Amino acid sequence: MTIQKFDPEGFELEIWAEPANINYFLTTTLTPAGEGTIVNKTSNVKAHGRRQYPQDPNTINVSASSRTYMIDPGRKVGNALPGSPFILDDGIEKRQFTFTGNVVDLHAFLLSDVKNETKLYTTGARYVIPKPVGGD
Repeated sequence: MTIQKFDPEGFELEIWAEPANINYFLTTTLTPAGEGTIVNKTSNVKAHGRRQYPQDPNTINVSASSRTYMIDPGRKVGNALPGSPFILDDGIEKRQFTFTGNVVDLHAFLLSDVKNETKLYTTGARYVIPKPVGGD
């Protein structure tokens, strides 16, 4: 498994986790942000002048052109995980993830979607997220 980016719908939040690990705690299965959403885009570059080397007294003209580039929402550079760490613990499993965004949004997302009573550990306080009413 690899760590992937998740964008919970309706929250300004990005969670970085292995799919099986984060979905263990949730009632609704999250799908990675990068699955099937990689697209190529094109942008236009205006004509401009450029020097061929530092301190070149003469500039050359570069004609207008277009560039094609790839947009991958699940892209991660290097092995470092972006964001801040958080831990979820339901008494049986205890797993660590990272997120970018607000702790308020993370807490609100988990309130709406955890399976069982779960403890959320962030860089600040510990939060106990109750089991949803009517849950198994």
